[in-house]
This record gives sequence, C-alpha cells and structure tokens, in this order.
Amino acid sequence: MIRRATMDDAPVLAAILRDWVVETGWMPVLHTPEDDLGFLRHLITTCDVMVTGEPDPTGFIAVDGEDMRCLCLAPQARGMGQGRALLDRAKARADRLSLWAFQANPRAVDFYRREGFAEVEWTDGQGNDERLPDLRMVWERALT
Repeated sequence: MIRRATMDDAPVLAAILRDWVVETGWMPVLHTPEDDLGFLRHLITTCDVMVTGEPDPTGFIAVDGEDMRCLCLAPQARGMGQGRALLDRAKARADRLSLWAFQANPRAVDFYRREGFAEVEWTDGQGNDERLPDLRMVWERALT
C-alpha cells in the first residue's frame, strides 16, 4: 500500500533516513535527530511525499516537481519491491525525474540504472553538504 505522508509519519521517516546514514560507513553523520525530523517535516510540507508499509511506514519517496529529493527504505523493506513501487508511483505522475546519488552508493546507482535513469553529470562533491562525489541521473518517459 502506498499513501501520502502526513506529519504524523515524520518521526518514523526521519528515523529511517537517520538509520541509513548511521549504518552507511562512508556517509558522514552531519545532522542531529532533531535536524532530521525538521528536514522530514519540511519535505512533507513542500514536496509530494509518499510512504509504503503498514501499519508504520517502512519507506518513502519525496518528489518536488521533477526533482526526486529522497528515496529511502528501512532495512527490512529493501529488496522487497517497495522502492520500485514508490518510484513507479512517482514516474506515473511525471514525464521526467531527476535525482542525485552518491557515487559511493553502487546499490542505489545500479537500481536507478535498472529503472531507466541515465547518468548525466558527475561532481567531486564540493556542491553537497557531505562533500562526497555524486552524480545526477535523469529518467524521461519514452515517447509513444
């Protein structure tokens, strides 16, 4: 089941995001749990945020126009098709999606490639808070 996120979901979504940052050895922990909660509240207010999982969310996607801001899943939800389902929902609502992924995250990069995203820009990371090399990927709906 996929549904729109509410403010009540923000603490669970912030914990999912924070847990991913903490468990990822190469990812610097730059923000406090309170910062993460504020970030998720901001996303819910300003973006189209959809969640999957019941009774509590186990993953979410945040899209702002054609900019995909975040796709994050709890460990127990990975590899179960929930990320693809959230991405498919976003694709159904857009003709084009763009995202940034860290080059050090080959699992994510490979997932987006399989889902039709193409790499269009690489950076040395000086433009992101983490200072980690990243890449921009774009998906465009095929013309029929």
